Amino acid sequence: MVLRFEEVSYRYAGSDTWALKNLDLTVSPGEAVLMAGASGSGKSSFCRSAIGLIPHFHRGEFIGSVTVDNIDTRKNPVYKIFGRAGLLFQNPDAQLFNRTVEAEIVYGLESLGLSPSEMEERLEWASSAAGISDLLHREPHTLSGGEKQRVALASILALRPKVLLLDEPFTHLDAEANETLCSILRTLYRDGLTVVIVEHRLQEFLPESSRLLVLHQGRLAQDGPPREVLRNDLTRFGITIPSLIRLSHQLEWPTVPLSAHEAATWLKEQTLSLSNDLQILSERQLLSSRGDGESIVEMEDVSFSYEKTLALRHIHMRLYRGECIALMGRNGAGKTTLIKHLNGLLKPQRGSVRVLGCDTARTPVAQLARHVGFAWQNANDQLFQPTVRDEVLTGPRTLKTYDPAWCDILFERFQLGPLLERSPFRLSEGEKKRVCFASALSGKPELVILDEPTAGQDELFRRELVTLIKELRNQGKTVLLVTHDIEFAAETASRWIVLAEGEIVGDERPEIIMNDRRAMERGGLRPTQLFQLLQALEDRKGGSDERSSSS
Repeated sequence: MVLRFEEVSYRYAGSDTWALKNLDLTVSPGEAVLMAGASGSGKSSFCRSAIGLIPHFHRGEFIGSVTVDNIDTRKNPVYKIFGRAGLLFQNPDAQLFNRTVEAEIVYGLESLGLSPSEMEERLEWASSAAGISDLLHREPHTLSGGEKQRVALASILALRPKVLLLDEPFTHLDAEANETLCSILRTLYRDGLTVVIVEHRLQEFLPESSRLLVLHQGRLAQDGPPREVLRNDLTRFGITIPSLIRLSHQLEWPTVPLSAHEAATWLKEQTLSLSNDLQILSERQLLSSRGDGESIVEMEDVSFSYEKTLALRHIHMRLYRGECIALMGRNGAGKTTLIKHLNGLLKPQRGSVRVLGCDTARTPVAQLARHVGFAWQNANDQLFQPTVRDEVLTGPRTLKTYDPAWCDILFERFQLGPLLERSPFRLSEGEKKRVCFASALSGKPELVILDEPTAGQDELFRRELVTLIKELRNQGKTVLLVTHDIEFAAETASRWIVLAEGEIVGDERPEIIMNDRRAMERGGLRPTQLFQLLQALEDRKGGSDERSSSS
C-alpha cells in the first residue's frame, strides 16, 4: 500500500464537527482513484491529512494514523512527506511564488539538497511530463489558468512522489485544457504513479479511474469499481451524477456507460428500435426560445486592448430581460474583459455599452452597481468584510436597496445562517462562493453575472442554483453565466454566446451552437454527453436508412 488511513478522525480547532470520522481506507500502488462527496464531506481534509498538513499545520484533534509510503505522518515533519505525496491545490496561484517557471520547479529540489545534475534531470523530466518545456523562462503570473496548474503539477512531479493528489483540478479549465490534463494524468498513471483525484465533475476522469470513493460526513460511504458504485443512488450523498449515467438509470439500461462513446457502442449492439431512444434524448436537449423582449444591455462595436494585446474586437451583443445566457470560450478568450464592461469597471476604447439605458462610459460604477450584481470566479478577490453578515449586507446598505426579508431569504437559500458571524476568509472555497452569490443578489439587481458558479459546488447547491435562476427569470431578471461547465449551461441557459480571441463566434440556442462545428472548435468547446450520444444514434439511424434504401 502507498496510502493508508486507519480509523482517522479529525476536527479543526474551535469546531465541534468532525471533518473526518473513523475513516479507514487503503490506496494501493498504481491505482487511479476518483473521490467524490458533497461540500463539507471531508474531501479537502482527506487531502491535507495525506500530505501531513493535518496535523502539523492545521491544528485540532487528530485520532488514528495516516501512513504514506510507510511513513507515519504524525511522527514525521511535512518536509519528509512531500517527496512521497504531493497535492495539487484547487487554486494553483496558492502554490506559485517564484519569479520564473523554472525557479518554481527547482525550488523544491533545492530544499532536498540534490546535486545540480540530478536537479537538471528532474527539471527536464517534470516540465516535459507536464507539457510546459516551452514555458520555463516565463513568469508564472503571466500564464493562463491551465498553464499555471501545469506549472504547479510539474513542481510536484519533480519531487518524484509515490502518490499524486489533485483537489478539483478540472474546476476552472476549459474543455481543451481538461483534455490536456487528462492526457497527462493518463500517462502518469500508466507509468505507475498512484493518482487520487477529488472532483465534483466526475465525467472528466471517470473512464480512466480504477476506483470510485464516496465520502459522506467524514466517513467512507461507497468504495469500489466506478461502474459498480454508480449503479447505486448517489444523489443522497450530494454528488453530481453525470447526465449520461442519470439517463441510463432513468431508461433502466442494464449497463452503466462511463462515456458517450461507450453508450453509443452499447446501443449499436442492441436489436431494439432506436426510435424511442432518439425521442427521449431529443426531449432532453434544451430548446428554449431566445429572449426577444426589452434589451437591458446593448454593446455596439466594442473593442478593448491591454497595452498591445487586443482583448475584445468589434463586439455586438444584446441581452434581454428575463433570459439566462451562458458566455463560454477558452481561458483567455476575453470573457472576463467583456463582463467588466457591463458595470463600468472597464470602459470601451471603441464603440459603446449601454446598461438599462445608461452609457457606461459616462455613468459612475456606483450607479451601475444598483443594476448589476457580480459574483467573481475567485471569491477571494471579492471578500473584504470581517463577517459573512457584513459581507452580504454592505452592498444593499451602501446603495440604499436593503430589504431585510430578501436578505434573510438569501441567507437561508445559500445555507449561510450558521456562518453569519464567521470571517468569510476562514470558510471553505465552496462556502466563500456562496457568500459571493448572496452578495451579488442582495441589492436586487436587474442583471446578475455569475462567473464559474458551479466551481467547488456539490449537487445540492447546483439544484438550488438551477431553481434560483428560474425564479430570477420569472421575476424579469437577466442572468449571465460565465462558465466552462457545459452540462450546467445546457440545463440552465436558453442562449449561448461563444467567444474566441476576443470575437463572438457564436450566439444562438445551445443545440444550434453544438451543431456549429466552427463555433465549437474556435471556442474550444465539447458537446454535452447527451448531445454526443444523440448524434451517434442519429448517425446510426442514418446509416441504417441508407442501407435499407440501397437494398
